[in-house]
Amino acid sequence: MTEPTPAAATDARTAPVAVWQILEKLRGQDLKDWRKAEVKGRASVAERNLDIGFPFGWYAIDLSRDLAIGEVKPLRYFAKDLAMWRGEDGKVRIIDAYCKHLGAHMGYGGKVYGNLLECPFHAWRYDGEEGVVKEIPYAKLIPPKVKRRCTETYPVVEANRWIWMWYHPDNIAPLFEVQHQPEASDPDWTDYEIHEWNVWGNIQNMAENGVDVAHFKFIHGTANVPLGELRWDEWGRGADVKAKMGTPWGEVDGSISYDTMGPGQSWTRFTGISETLLVACITPVELDHVHARFCFAQPRSQAEGERAGVAKAIIRDICKQFDQDKVVWDRQKYEPNPTICDGDGPIPQFRKYYSRYYATPSS
Repeated sequence: MTEPTPAAATDARTAPVAVWQILEKLRGQDLKDWRKAEVKGRASVAERNLDIGFPFGWYAIDLSRDLAIGEVKPLRYFAKDLAMWRGEDGKVRIIDAYCKHLGAHMGYGGKVYGNLLECPFHAWRYDGEEGVVKEIPYAKLIPPKVKRRCTETYPVVEANRWIWMWYHPDNIAPLFEVQHQPEASDPDWTDYEIHEWNVWGNIQNMAENGVDVAHFKFIHGTANVPLGELRWDEWGRGADVKAKMGTPWGEVDGSISYDTMGPGQSWTRFTGISETLLVACITPVELDHVHARFCFAQPRSQAEGERAGVAKAIIRDICKQFDQDKVVWDRQKYEPNPTICDGDGPIPQFRKYYSRYYATPSS
């Protein structure tokens, strides 16, 4: 008796690839909870070679709408405790969280005083640009040590409905800009539909996924996906991929165009079945923890019209593929000297390029 031949892996909706055994029973809130829950029992940062630092660049921190004038929020990114506030002038500022007086965390209970951040413990008031103490309401003199720059401040820009923070381990000023996506503020496009994950790995392994053509068959159940014409610019990279796409109305010509600017800015435009903009906000928290948020916008005429179901299906399919990758990323080790074979895609070229984002370049 011959063994039955397994069904060929043909597309991301039907192929019985191994990681789906973890995901197949997760639906609704259970899936959302799984996406954010901590992975217990994972190997240490050192065992997984994840102690390679954080690449510098602009990173999404919070939605602009979620920080009101006069509001203070605690943050944890880049293995740092931070405090963020919006001053009375409407500007957002971010500094290191701990007061230089007696160490209070200013993100918890801190107040906005004009455009300054007031510590909840003794009301020392910090400037968000110069990194100095401007006022101590009960003291006649400000100690000289804190009249000079005494805490780190971080450049902040608002774009694409998000607050973006510039991170560099050596506090070097921004080397490139945040890229504005016109659809994000176009009234003819939908508000963002946002999906969120915690990935228990590092951002470089995640970024490498885009040029790893071999994994598409074995993780996503698709045939190897063509890379298209790769673009390698000074600080950004991208590609345009043309594809035939099947729809209930027949086969259509489609394209996937993705771009990045630094490690923290990524956006993809899908055309063909339904136009879709994906702004991917991928921000390191710890050396083995990345906070990922996918923000989708679509033309209202498509997302709310007769093809609304197709528009929703595109978003579900993209998120499903991220779920499948997360199963691997959550326990993946970083291999500094990987063994590469033909068919893997341009991983060595990618690593050489990506090394520019580290203060001390790595392989």
